[in-house]
Amino acid sequence: MAIMQGSGAMLAGAMVIGVLASLVTGAQSTGVCYGMVADNLPSPREVVQLYKSKGINNMRIYAPDNHVMEALLNTGIGLILGVVNEDIAKLAGCQPCAKAWVETNVRPHYPAVSIKYIAVGNEVDGGAAQAILPAMRNLQAALAAAGLDAGVKVSTCVRLDVVANSFPPSSGVFAQPYMADIARFLASTGAPLLANVYPYFAYRGSPGDISLGYATFQPGAATVRDAGNGLVYTNLFDAMVDAVVAALEKAGAGNVRVVVSETGWPSAGGPVASVDNARAYNQGVIDHVGRGTPKRPGALETYVFAMFNENRKPGELTEQNFGLFYPNKSPVYPITFR
Repeated sequence: MAIMQGSGAMLAGAMVIGVLASLVTGAQSTGVCYGMVADNLPSPREVVQLYKSKGINNMRIYAPDNHVMEALLNTGIGLILGVVNEDIAKLAGCQPCAKAWVETNVRPHYPAVSIKYIAVGNEVDGGAAQAILPAMRNLQAALAAAGLDAGVKVSTCVRLDVVANSFPPSSGVFAQPYMADIARFLASTGAPLLANVYPYFAYRGSPGDISLGYATFQPGAATVRDAGNGLVYTNLFDAMVDAVVAALEKAGAGNVRVVVSETGWPSAGGPVASVDNARAYNQGVIDHVGRGTPKRPGALETYVFAMFNENRKPGELTEQNFGLFYPNKSPVYPITFR
């Protein structure tokens, strides 16, 4: 091969650096949720080794688990640590309880375990949602008292139905006042909002209005233009995320990042739940999130749901078939974390 000279060599070098940076950013942007509603999963040490072998750099767990924490020691894997919904009311009304939670579940492990966020509940709704912000405040105060608040941020995981008028994305607004209060609290602490984003459910609910290609990152799918700001969307995932961004802006919290704390597509058990669709969606989202959304270009931290098929999940059969891997650690379909 001839040696490239002058500006051509410089341009080629810049292109290589740009590609490598994009690949690194994409890898750092993607994690996988480690659900444990099953009776046949490998040990936490085996699971963490599987994360490492596949280049998965972030994990979400839904409740404190000392065995997982021990397995994560000094691995550098970033962690979203969940507070179970049933504990929120107690943490909201009892500052000593929040202090005890931090002393038990954070201080013994951090920073040897790279805890990034504490997620106060998952998809809490109804009257219980009113306790989220007081619990967040108490945990934030407990972290500050322990000198841990600079590195560990407190947030909550929400469903997309906290946003009303989500189409077009620029019309997004929080449906309930408590969410605007949470958004402003996050703005004051520098924490992100954790959002569970599922084009699968949106498509399944309105198959006549949304194309499957648009929902699963297929090239050549029809695009959608937001008449409110002129942005063009090539996939449903971006549109859903940007509806959350619009809601944050309207709440006066436009500086708050969105972290996609769950997204995925089932491989069996229901309408359009197939191996082909699941692979197309999950590989598509992994490949895409390093670029961000039309409203917010740049890496979008995203967690795919889930690491394993979970045989004890209640509800529809699809709930047991969101995994990237079977419990024996073999892949449900080929997937690459770039």
